[in-house]
Amino acid sequence: MPLKYSMIEIFTSEEATYHGNLLYKEVVQYVSRLKIAARCMVSRCMEGCDENGEVATQSVLIASFNMPVLIKIILPSSQAERIIVNLEEMIGEGIMSVQEINVRCHKTHKRLIPRHLKVKDMMTSDPRSVFIDTPVSDVVHLLLSSTFTGVPVIDKNQYPVGVISQGDLIYRGGMPTRLGLLAESGKVNLDSVLTSLSLKKAQDIMSPVVSIKETELLTTAVDMMLKKNLKRFPVTNEQGKLTGVLSRIDIFRTISKETPDWNAILKQNVLVENMKYVSDIMRRDVHTVLPDTPVAEVLSIIDSNDIQRVAVVDKNMVLLGILSDRNLLAAFSDQKEGIWAYFARKLHFGQGDQKNQEFARNLTSKTVAEVMKKDPITILENALIEEAIRLMTEKVIKRLPVLDNQGKFKGMISRASLLRAGFKSA
Repeated sequence: MPLKYSMIEIFTSEEATYHGNLLYKEVVQYVSRLKIAARCMVSRCMEGCDENGEVATQSVLIASFNMPVLIKIILPSSQAERIIVNLEEMIGEGIMSVQEINVRCHKTHKRLIPRHLKVKDMMTSDPRSVFIDTPVSDVVHLLLSSTFTGVPVIDKNQYPVGVISQGDLIYRGGMPTRLGLLAESGKVNLDSVLTSLSLKKAQDIMSPVVSIKETELLTTAVDMMLKKNLKRFPVTNEQGKLTGVLSRIDIFRTISKETPDWNAILKQNVLVENMKYVSDIMRRDVHTVLPDTPVAEVLSIIDSNDIQRVAVVDKNMVLLGILSDRNLLAAFSDQKEGIWAYFARKLHFGQGDQKNQEFARNLTSKTVAEVMKKDPITILENALIEEAIRLMTEKVIKRLPVLDNQGKFKGMISRASLLRAGFKSA
């Protein structure tokens, strides 16, 4: 069945302008910014005449530098009317015509990131950094007051020499738990951890640096991030000095801002190849528990599988909520010392002082339903990955539960899975 499209033709000249700029360039930029299923092209004619009878030609004998220009725009008819109104305002010299055409097919390759974007266009400029001799306690203090969980390490000449991530702090520095939990552990616990970490320097725990030049294409940076399994890396100028940091969230913000509304395009019956849906990339082997499960069992699952959250479902797999280690910290706020000791790997059931033993008993008596986060943000399995990226970027979510149309839990997607799947064919 033919698709209903319109073709807009604008007969104008090379010297026609709009707001001081060449008209044909302004029209192309206007159509480009719309992010719709439209194509636009500009042709410079070899010869022609206008209403006054003046002839423009490329003949050597009768040279004219103001040649006729033809601008063509083809787009779904449903989008044409609002564009026509704006084009009428832009055209100060020329003729515009519109006609309905039957399009047999419209095919396009989806591209999440425009080809022209470079790392410097989307990086976080002037990033926070630490020196090689900065105490690890100062590194932790910096990250606790920031929205990021990693920081570049530089030498005295501003050259990046390493990176410190949350994992480096835990496994090399001896930080007892994640930054998010450490921030809520209470002043006494925090001061104790910072004191112990002050004995080490940044160079003692940093990972080898993997950096990229700010002039590289953003697609190159994404490819490097995937191949090396990185969440972020330092960006340098031509002299090798630190000028920025590029992280996965920077890339997702780029997608949310730069890419077309693919759902709207699909509704126009445009065939977009290589489309990927949430169901294609979600992780299905996600741990689930029933609402009457004792909290102690969930903690055991979190510990033994090195995860931060589990899905709470009923017997029909309908999602009821999410339980994370931060939910547990909030739920047991009246027993902060006990929950902190547990997450800091100091508490073993049956051991410790009387308060910790009491806390251990409460872990067994309380159920998941009492402490879980209800009504979590979710996404349907038939949604496009761009929708997932937008949602996770806007809500600052690292993992997103996936449901089917009946509300049943199907799996989970993460920033890593979005990045990996979304750019295989980009």
